Amino acid sequence: MKRVEDKVIIVTGAASGLGLADAKALIAEGAKVIMTDIDAEKGDSLASEIGGIFFAQDVSNESSWSELMKFVENKFARLDGLVNNAGIAPIANIEEVTTQSWREVINIHLDGTFWGCQSAIKLMKINGGGSIVNMSSTAALIGLGSYVAYSAAKGGIRSMSKSIAIHCRQNKLNIRCNSVHPGSISTPMVHHALKTLVGKDLLAEEDPEETRKEMGIGEPSDVAHMIVYLMSNESKHITGTEMVIDNGDTVI
Repeated sequence: MKRVEDKVIIVTGAASGLGLADAKALIAEGAKVIMTDIDAEKGDSLASEIGGIFFAQDVSNESSWSELMKFVENKFARLDGLVNNAGIAPIANIEEVTTQSWREVINIHLDGTFWGCQSAIKLMKINGGGSIVNMSSTAALIGLGSYVAYSAAKGGIRSMSKSIAIHCRQNKLNIRCNSVHPGSISTPMVHHALKTLVGKDLLAEEDPEETRKEMGIGEPSDVAHMIVYLMSNESKHITGTEMVIDNGDTVI
């Protein structure tokens, strides 16, 4: 028996980075994964390649969530898990950030996560429960000077997840909600940050993998393993918590 055998799970932002790694790991453990992303061409191709089901979605559009849930309900008549992973991370401190950029980050991260949780709970209740994982960041715990909007949004996701967990427990919905807080993980987002902020092109190194290890940067699978755990029945007594995956960076 695989760890998430036959569970129906949505992963947003699944066409690259952590979302793609999460989808791969969940599919390998037996889940039926609906992969959503704004990049329809890439997402559809990857879903076909790894055995997922693709649904084109802009998480910052409220109506896209009702369309997604109708699709899932019509196809599976249930929803067991949601991984709210989609996000962007423009580099801008408090003096540089524009109102437009601020609102875009908040819209994708906070509004998108809010709509995702709200609509998922409605469908999960029909079948007696489920698991929600909201992707936050260590930026929610310590703040990042060069990412003011991202830090604020991820902090909001952290506290929103706890509120949802409390609500679901108090109302005996059998729906768990946890946040995951990665630090530096080898994804396109982090590669861009390294190149822009410290002039380090990780992928151009003679041995990128060895350099990654020396820098203490994790692999996408380090996060994906946690996602599988939180989607599985192994974590049935875990809700309202924050899982930090940063190799101890936030405690040094």
